[in-house]
Amino acid sequence: MRLRIPLAGGAAVIAAMLAPDAGNASSHREAPFVSKLPAVDATDFYMFNSYETGRAGYVTLLANYLPLQDAYGGPNYFSLDPDALYEIHVDNTGDGVEDLTFQFQFQSKLANNGNGAALDVGAKSVALPVVVAGAVTDRANEANRNQIESYTINLVKGPRRAGTPQAIVDHAPGNSPTFTKPLDNIGSKTIANYAAYASSFIYQVDIPGCTPPDGTFPKVFVGQRKEPFPVNLGQVFDLVNFVTANNDGLGRANVVGAEDQGKNIVGDKNVTTIALEIPASCLVATGKTNIGAWTTASLRQARVLNPTPGFDDPSRVGGPWVQVSRLGMPLVNELVIGLKDKNKFNSSEPKDDGANFADYVTNPTLPELLEILFPGVVVAPNRFPRTDLLTAFALGFTGVNDVGGTPAEMLRLNTTSTGPFAPRVAAQQQSFGAATCLTGTTTDDATVDPAIPGCDPTGFPNGRRPGDDVVDIELRVAMGRLIKDADAPFLGKAALVDGATTGPLTTTGNGATQITSMATNFDSVFPYLTTPVSGSPGGS
Repeated sequence: MRLRIPLAGGAAVIAAMLAPDAGNASSHREAPFVSKLPAVDATDFYMFNSYETGRAGYVTLLANYLPLQDAYGGPNYFSLDPDALYEIHVDNTGDGVEDLTFQFQFQSKLANNGNGAALDVGAKSVALPVVVAGAVTDRANEANRNQIESYTINLVKGPRRAGTPQAIVDHAPGNSPTFTKPLDNIGSKTIANYAAYASSFIYQVDIPGCTPPDGTFPKVFVGQRKEPFPVNLGQVFDLVNFVTANNDGLGRANVVGAEDQGKNIVGDKNVTTIALEIPASCLVATGKTNIGAWTTASLRQARVLNPTPGFDDPSRVGGPWVQVSRLGMPLVNELVIGLKDKNKFNSSEPKDDGANFADYVTNPTLPELLEILFPGVVVAPNRFPRTDLLTAFALGFTGVNDVGGTPAEMLRLNTTSTGPFAPRVAAQQQSFGAATCLTGTTTDDATVDPAIPGCDPTGFPNGRRPGDDVVDIELRVAMGRLIKDADAPFLGKAALVDGATTGPLTTTGNGATQITSMATNFDSVFPYLTTPVSGSPGGS
């Protein structure tokens, strides 16, 4: 049997071949420097038209940080960095420069006016060694909490370091500019119903200059969630150790088998999510419907360790912000950017991608390496420059989700709430998203054809939802899914790979996915990602 397209999990092997520190799941430890800074390591970025009932006209943005959290990771669990600046950027004019930036800064303090909870032991008051002294139930009942994480949010219009920050505030009486982050899912004795507890930390907010639809308000949530990105990590990094049979007795994934073979090895991990739900009308430019977005994290340029550290001052920082993490489209830094430029990519801005990284897109190494790994099985496309990849990753599809003509790597979304781009309910979502919808004669005149079987125009690469199978989609695109011949349009019909026309691609490869039904694998309400794995038995 001759496989024209590689196994989906084969993508991640490039990270293993090129960089020992790179590539756990979507964007975990994707560059040598940020792998040493997990609190500012962006793992995944999502942007989609909200599909919660009553939230039509809203866009949800999710930025996940701090990868591969073990649920039992006490006693300190997983805090975001108080010395960092976490940002979500939106470009609505297509020049690769942010027009809106949502800035998050975190604080971590001890209870009892910074002294921490204590017990009287032998006539002495002694500080407790744990983050919580007893059970908690919701945001209003946290008297037993010893460590308190809070955050502020600012909106900057225009370039992020030149504009004036404006505070986003709680819509509740008092309009507080400070929000609280829930405890991680320590376990059921500490937090009996974690889902209800975490939900109490979803805030309705007021955003400067943003008028929401009548009777609704934007939302924000920051807290621990279950890892949403699936990957068959062990077998992928073992030189793509898959089989083509149903069962070889070793438990390896069947490359031509079912999409979900239970091989999601990171399914018991958690991440920390920064979630925003904002009216589309507050994100788009006048007269336009499409936006691009990405997330970054930055640290101060100078850091000096404190030789006598307290709880909240282990180091002293100063100087300008320096960007150390960047994530828009999934898997770009892992599988497209060369090892020598991975740190550079993380510090760069989308507007400079054409000058800095164009060769990695137009002349990609991934297909060639896969052909070397699987001689006689995988055939790499032999057409250069790869303008199909430039469209998919750096420009967007004309009339579908393009924002402008500047090549810039970012996630792009058509926010239209009517026609083929209308938000869909969870049960209607397909894991291959818009990747099966596009038709046309070239990638430059792509149109959406909802009649194509499996078409779901509100999914990746038109934005990205938690359940979109981006590994399989991107592997197929890398191996020529958007290249066509003279007789067959691309994607929904057929694709040309090295001179031969193939039918629709149905094999999925790594046997790891989160979606058989969006309704059961992800929540249908904000923030959509599910309750994190509990740190002890019986947790919810």
